[in-house]
Amino acid sequence: MIEVQNLVKMYGDHTAVDHLSFRIEKGHIYGLLGPNGAGKSTTMNIMTGYLGATEGKVLIQGHDILKEPELAKKSIGYLPEQPPVYMDMTVREYLQFAAELKKIPKKEREKQMNDVIRMTGIREVENRLIQNLSKGYRQRVGLAQAILGFPEVIILDEPTVGLDPKQIIEIRELIRKLSKKHTIILSSHILAEIREVCDYIMIISRGKLVASDTPENLENRLKSSRHIELQAKAPVTRVQEILKEVSGIKKVDYRKDNNLMTTAQIETRNAKDIREEIFTAFARNNQPLTTLSLSQTTLEEVFLELTQGKYTASLAEQEIRDDGKEEVTGDGSDL
Repeated sequence: MIEVQNLVKMYGDHTAVDHLSFRIEKGHIYGLLGPNGAGKSTTMNIMTGYLGATEGKVLIQGHDILKEPELAKKSIGYLPEQPPVYMDMTVREYLQFAAELKKIPKKEREKQMNDVIRMTGIREVENRLIQNLSKGYRQRVGLAQAILGFPEVIILDEPTVGLDPKQIIEIRELIRKLSKKHTIILSSHILAEIREVCDYIMIISRGKLVASDTPENLENRLKSSRHIELQAKAPVTRVQEILKEVSGIKKVDYRKDNNLMTTAQIETRNAKDIREEIFTAFARNNQPLTTLSLSQTTLEEVFLELTQGKYTASLAEQEIRDDGKEEVTGDGSDL
């Protein structure tokens, strides 16, 4: 449906979008996630024909957005980060104007306008000047304009900005309803927002795609990042001796604390939970544990890692390589 190919956008020496490629399939809600300044809005502006690309191209239903803009834009409804509303128009006048621009047949305009007014909850303000509306209502008017004509793809840039909690819930529910008949692409720098409504997540950082997958698959991949942490009142050498008896350990990082306390972070093969085996081994050796817990990297933590440049490879492309050897780091000793 939409194909972004090797997209580059330069502003002087600054690279806003850096060789970005992805594909949008029909019938899903896609979330474009990234921190402020990551290149989300620039990407959306290029996808909708508002900006030209330095390199690369965007195909919508097979039509190049720059070479065949009229054909390509027929399939797109767009809500920019700043809604493109006219302050001196009433809500209804503005929607009438948008319907004319979109070349909606006259006999269908009134019904479509009433439908989007009802869907976005702006009935009570439809005859008011847009300049007299709150920011939240202006956002809703912009959303109504994007939905008008009921295009196959609806692109929303930060659609809940300025809305109160009740309105945010309503807009999210509306997005879910729209996704039954439309493909939705929305951007946000708020992970909870993307997770709440999207069934496919694309994380962008510094203009590059650093992760791309369903929320479930991303969560499953993160299981490989979990580790077991234990703390015992014993020297490192004693903890090492006991852990030798436990199978399935891939790597251990040790830290010596005060009062002869040793903390060990244990990475296991295939992310297996072996806390029971560890507890049994320490009990068998009459060595009490003060802490034994399982921790797992959260999607929020990985998002921060990815967008702060600590990962060099796409999460979607990373493979967990297990060569079957135990690695122990921290104090230079091997199990």
